[in-house]
Amino acid sequence: MKYFLKIFLITFITLGLSEARANTLFDSLNSAYLNNLKLNAERASMRASNEEKKGGFSEFLPSITVSGYVSEQENTNPGDDTNFRPSEQAVEIEQKIFQGFSGVSNLKKKIFGQKLAKFKLKKVEQETLLAAAKAHAGLLLSKKKLNINLMNIDLLERQVETDQNRLEKGEINLADLAQSESSFAGAKAALIAAQNELVTNKANFEKVIGKKPPENIQEIKETNLGLPESLAAAYSISGTENPDLQIAKLEYEQSKMDVVIAGSELSPSATLSYKIAEQDDFSSTVNDRTQQTLKATASWPLFAGGSNLFGLRKAQELRNQKELLFQDSKKTAETDVANSWSNYQSSKSVLDAIRSQVKAAEIANEGITLEYESGSSRTTLEVIQSQTILLNSRINLASSERNFLVSQFDLLSSIGRLTAKQLNLKQ
Repeated sequence: MKYFLKIFLITFITLGLSEARANTLFDSLNSAYLNNLKLNAERASMRASNEEKKGGFSEFLPSITVSGYVSEQENTNPGDDTNFRPSEQAVEIEQKIFQGFSGVSNLKKKIFGQKLAKFKLKKVEQETLLAAAKAHAGLLLSKKKLNINLMNIDLLERQVETDQNRLEKGEINLADLAQSESSFAGAKAALIAAQNELVTNKANFEKVIGKKPPENIQEIKETNLGLPESLAAAYSISGTENPDLQIAKLEYEQSKMDVVIAGSELSPSATLSYKIAEQDDFSSTVNDRTQQTLKATASWPLFAGGSNLFGLRKAQELRNQKELLFQDSKKTAETDVANSWSNYQSSKSVLDAIRSQVKAAEIANEGITLEYESGSSRTTLEVIQSQTILLNSRINLASSERNFLVSQFDLLSSIGRLTAKQLNLKQ
């Protein structure tokens, strides 16, 4: 026991000294939030959408066009050869008066598009942060598993040495030693699997977080993520903040604007324009002149081969599609929230139970080992079984801690609050 106490103290002191420079969960979240390529691409899309929204106001503003020309004109008549170089400089102002409400609808569609881009960015942000949390927790879990298996290797190695000595003294038989050696070989196989798992999780960490995995990773302590207090509260928050639900809603609103825009192809339109032009060397009789034109234009497409009518029907069917998808998104969001809430509650209960199991397994293993080493009736099989139970309970504890943490992030994601703002990350 003194040997294990020394190992524990050395490990504790080493971790304590490196704690200040150890990578924390929020370090990983910050790195992913700032460096993730997909998230940065979505930010660029958001900025483009903002510019598109500004362009929607151009439908209501006049257009001003400056134009001009210079030409060479040669007239050949018997006894009258004349050459002219007529030119013109003109300014035209045109204002759209009515377009069948397509201008207003197009502006509303672009406003919805800007909001849509905002929620698409939020969706990618949530996906990035959730993946970062899983990558960090997965790396921490694999390190814990490796340490637990290393401790188990050390225990079983000493168990084999002890049983060899006891076999020489005649206290146990060859079958007891074989049991210890078999468990030791199995522990080596488990250690190899843990090492491979660590390599995989390091690669995943680097891919998701955007930097090489740290040598020291800090134990995840209690985190205050601002989770909802009840399932009803989670439903309420999800109804207004869930990005998938809001995306479906905004796409439905856009489809309604598309119907109005398509209908405007069947409606009359009117424009008003004013043009002033200065013409030089106009003809043999007119040298210079200034021409001003005020023109009102109205048009109504009565028949265009049916394309405008077909376009309207297509827009109406797409609107019906988006409405159905919106209704389906509502149900999906409610289901996701319910599942996330249930998983959060169950993982919390499982974690509490396994903590109690580990404490009991530690007490039992210590007692059985002491009895075995003192030469009591405890068998080698009982010691191995006790150590196996303790090993499995510790691994289960590490896995349960990871699952409980991920369940909290899953719940935040389902209600739409897994954001940098909610987590107080650097922005």
